[in-house]
Amino acid sequence: MNALLKLEDVSVHFPKKRGLFSKSHEVLRAVDGVSLEIERGEILGLVGESGCGKTTLTRSIMQLQPVTSGRILLEGRDLSHLTAAELRRARLDFQMVFQDPYASLNPRLTIFSALAESITARTGPVEYDEVKPCVATLMERVGLSASAALKYPHEFSGGQRQRIAIARALGPEPRLLLADEPVSALDVSIQSQIINLLLQLRRDLNLTMLFISHDLGVVRFIADRVAVMQSGKIVETGKTEMVMDAPQHTYTQTLLAAAPGLRRSGG
Repeated sequence: MNALLKLEDVSVHFPKKRGLFSKSHEVLRAVDGVSLEIERGEILGLVGESGCGKTTLTRSIMQLQPVTSGRILLEGRDLSHLTAAELRRARLDFQMVFQDPYASLNPRLTIFSALAESITARTGPVEYDEVKPCVATLMERVGLSASAALKYPHEFSGGQRQRIAIARALGPEPRLLLADEPVSALDVSIQSQIINLLLQLRRDLNLTMLFISHDLGVVRFIADRVAVMQSGKIVETGKTEMVMDAPQHTYTQTLLAAAPGLRRSGG
């Protein structure tokens, strides 16, 4: 397997407090021994109910949450052992797309400024005439008019803001996108447009993606492989069709039973 991202026995534990004067040493195992690999150019879907540990795992990959144990390797480099300067540089190679695009965009910046900032994160300061065509290219790549770049986030619809958030994530030319519930806040018709956009970007840019969602229907449509998470552990992985049509773990079977129409009649 030609893995771009590799997780080796990753755990994230938090102390569980029982009271002000408690001396309990119990821990909450938010992530508990997770091992995963994502191949270059692959979309891996990470699914599970709310509270299963998906977001904590994503924050650990982004190095926003330290791991208790285990290793997170991007192209063979252990991210947790990088200096602050090395990590800032490494983060250009893996970018995040959040659930709420409005909350992730600075309302005081025009879209041009936000995208220019993301582009120059890798290139360093450049002249306006140099960055202007780059911003226009990003806007057009996500299906928006370049002339709209002078507007502010509040002037766009939710779907358009998510396109802008994706464009901003693409600015530093990352190899890996981490998409945390990127369509769950959108109308169903807009969801399909964003999913198709992500698939097109994967084809055009050879992007690798970790797509986090509780929606099995969305994951079935976009992911090459799927990993099912329960109570901090990965309980099942495999090619998406195999997991969806013939789930082996009882938890996966329960998730699918709650989402009628996903499994084929013979599954």
